[in-house]
Amino acid sequence: MLGGMDATTPLLSIDRATVLRDGRALLDRLSLDIAQGQHTAILGPNGSGKSTLVKLVERRLYPLVHDDGSAVVRIFGRDRWNVAELRSLLGVVSSDLRREFEATHETALDTVLSGFFASMTLGRDHVVTDEMRTRALDALARVGATPLVDRDVSTLSTGEARRVLIARALVHRPRALLLDEPCAGLDPGTRRRFLDLLRQLAREGTTLVLVTHHVEEIVPEIGHVVMLSEGRLYAEGPKERMLAEARLSALFDWPMDVARVDGFYDARLR
Repeated sequence: MLGGMDATTPLLSIDRATVLRDGRALLDRLSLDIAQGQHTAILGPNGSGKSTLVKLVERRLYPLVHDDGSAVVRIFGRDRWNVAELRSLLGVVSSDLRREFEATHETALDTVLSGFFASMTLGRDHVVTDEMRTRALDALARVGATPLVDRDVSTLSTGEARRVLIARALVHRPRALLLDEPCAGLDPGTRRRFLDLLRQLAREGTTLVLVTHHVEEIVPEIGHVVMLSEGRLYAEGPKERMLAEARLSALFDWPMDVARVDGFYDARLR
């Protein structure tokens, strides 16, 4: 147990979070709780605050402080974290992260190894142990990326890079993965293989928090849906209720038809 944390400690607890940019509220008094083991999709149109929420959890953005000094964001019950320690519990995969790593020209293996140090590259002061190397290779194998070990990450396809970044997140064997639009730029076949990987991780006990505006990316293992609109909580609840035609049509401000096939949902504009 870490710092008194157990399985009943919420993965994420946000209390009236407000994030401002140029006087505009990107998040507007947003309150949200996600339990450990509660596979969750965060759904909303462009500009709804999804990416801001991810950056808030990553500690790339900070909310306004409550007048009483109480914590706005708690992750696994704590509001203060060393980044390396947090990454051992919560792995993050995003398109922003991929672009940052492309500029490093590191190999896929070194990119995964850098995850142990919460850094973008391996520095001279980073001592890579045999155990770290073994765990990095195991993580790459787990996501089907062993052939990419020696490749420069800037030469990888979108799907290949996404697998490497998941391997980087998995070297710590985290309790949860936060995935920000993870299927962006993937062709249909690669996307389905990627979603199959997420399903496997969920079945193995890794909590998924999937941020998307594509209903068809919500894997069957995800049972809870949070809807955002204009920086606010629009609605949340069981997937079957949230992905109903009337609710999705209202969220995206367009009439939609919804079908369900093999546990996946598909939403199409009328």
